[in-house]
Amino acid sequence: MSQFSYIKEIAKYGLENDQEKLLAALNELIEHSKKTKKINFALQLQSLLKESIRQQQTSGLLKVDSPKHILREEDREVSEFIIEKLTSDYGFENLVCSNVVKEDLEFFVKEHKAIDLLKEYQLPISNKLLFHGPPGCGKTLAAYVLAGELEKMMIVINLGAIVSSKLGETSKNLAKIFRRAASEDCIIFIDEFDTLGKVRDYSQDHGEMKRVVNTILQLFDYLPQSSVVIAATNQKEMIDSALLRRFDMTVQLDLPNENQVKELVNNILKSGQFTFDNKKAADTIIKSALGLSYYSIQKALLATVKRSIFSQLEAKTVFVSKIDTKIWKGLIAQEKKSLKLG
Repeated sequence: MSQFSYIKEIAKYGLENDQEKLLAALNELIEHSKKTKKINFALQLQSLLKESIRQQQTSGLLKVDSPKHILREEDREVSEFIIEKLTSDYGFENLVCSNVVKEDLEFFVKEHKAIDLLKEYQLPISNKLLFHGPPGCGKTLAAYVLAGELEKMMIVINLGAIVSSKLGETSKNLAKIFRRAASEDCIIFIDEFDTLGKVRDYSQDHGEMKRVVNTILQLFDYLPQSSVVIAATNQKEMIDSALLRRFDMTVQLDLPNENQVKELVNNILKSGQFTFDNKKAADTIIKSALGLSYYSIQKALLATVKRSIFSQLEAKTVFVSKIDTKIWKGLIAQEKKSLKLG
């Protein structure tokens, strides 16, 4: 059966309000999508299906404090702390980093793809990662890459909202998030993980910080091995040492060296649609970009491409695919100046 045939069946059963056949057709389409390598589409359908089933389980009039009422309340509260649920098309070819980092992440993916084999030998599966390093060095991108490689849905958590909303309920809210994410067998991505260290700033009650740390330690310990937690921070030193020890892998992402800047530039321009008007000048600018983050370099180059197009169109030049290295040099200098590097 083709994808269109499944979609026609789904439309037919939906219009006929045949719930049983509709669910069966949806599940068949999910399996068909996985087999035909439409993984992200399958994951999104799967997530919608689970969400719909959860809502049906808690629909109608509910008695306060009944299990269904509690489930509905938890869903409502948890949604406040989820920034987004997403799938990723990124893979290792999109990540520019050191060979050591790439090898570590490839091994992590290999573990999860061989999870059944490792369970046969009663070996633990690494499922807790901490990315740390300066801003703009690929921590979030690395999380997207793992989501793509592992073919898992990723839930992005707003940790700041959890911590600051009601300080005394931080532990309870974290538990709800982990329970929800574990039930969906997905990746939990927590950016600015050092926010936990700032609990001390909100209260003189250091017992609260201790309760939060203990809660996360317990959540980490009982996380299903097929689920993954990825945390990211610019300030590793602010994270409690007991928490740091619980991560199976701690990965440092640094500012790019010259070869990595070249790789980044080549990745951005890999379509071959745009080339530099002066290759020698471009190589000199790449050297001058050292000290900037991947994000800053990419931002400057993409802005250069757009400005070059507009400039050449205004001059009625036919070579609109040429990147003006003078513009790029100026934008790189601006980035360094804004960061007080120049």
